[in-house]
Amino acid sequence: MSKPFVYITRKLPESVIEAFESVFKIEMWPEEEVPVERGVLLEKVQHADALITMLSDQVNHEIFEKQTNLKVVANLAVGYDNIDLNAAKEAGVVVTNTPDVLTDTTADLTFGLLLATARRLMEAERYVKNNSWENWAPLLMAGQDVHHKTIGIVGMGRIGETVAKRATGFEMEILYHNRSRKREAEEKIGATYVGFEELLKRSDFVVCLAPLTEETKGMFNKEAFERMKSRAIFINASRGALVDEEALYDAIHQNVIAGAGLDVFKNEPISADHPLLTLEQVVATPHIGSASEETRKTMMTLCLDNIQHVLNGKEAKTPVGAG
Repeated sequence: MSKPFVYITRKLPESVIEAFESVFKIEMWPEEEVPVERGVLLEKVQHADALITMLSDQVNHEIFEKQTNLKVVANLAVGYDNIDLNAAKEAGVVVTNTPDVLTDTTADLTFGLLLATARRLMEAERYVKNNSWENWAPLLMAGQDVHHKTIGIVGMGRIGETVAKRATGFEMEILYHNRSRKREAEEKIGATYVGFEELLKRSDFVVCLAPLTEETKGMFNKEAFERMKSRAIFINASRGALVDEEALYDAIHQNVIAGAGLDVFKNEPISADHPLLTLEQVVATPHIGSASEETRKTMMTLCLDNIQHVLNGKEAKTPVGAG
């Protein structure tokens, strides 16, 4: 009996896939950083029993119409807005993601962005490396304190709660806004549930960790930024489409808010001439929330475990709702 065929849309480390090569026929797109060509993916899906996809791969109705034996799509991310869940359901294909395993790593990056933006770390590094540091001055590269300030977390899921735990170490007041109250987080972490507008008004740091839905798309718009403090810093480690980037640029450029730390953008990758990247008050990273070696390899293994479960007739470890 032939092995099930698994196609992976990026090159993954051999150390991860070797444990599964005895049970699967595994083929990978040979590039690690270059996306799979659409024509190649459309050809491979005609023969695949399973796919491992990246967040940047559009797994839409076209993919599901081409498949003939596809049983599972394992997305190497927590998010899955790149996958047409309705088309997957109609085709009888299970969709999985990688929650939980990247929670701490993404929370670390989120808080790192907050610290880097508040304390002007990247700007200060450029200042030194560009040989601009000639003298000491009382307010040289002076940023903002983080300790004892107020953090407002929009989206109190697993990552949001973990960011809140980080904030307790800085003795911050923790506000949060979510679709539903998290009583346990309030009791354990001391977080306070508030309305969205109140959170914007009171927070020194507004952290976006909300999921991307039709309701949340563009929620951080001109009006939202105008409600924030003039010294507020905005952090986004969720999805770029939650933010009106033109409004964010204007808010920072016109000193409506103080700055932003961004790991995600509406269209990725962005080019160096993106308006937000022209602002010294913006710290930008290339969607690396879960990018530690340990976590990314755990995510890859979880994808393969999910595939093995589904192909063996078991329930996936981490299925997305519409599988």
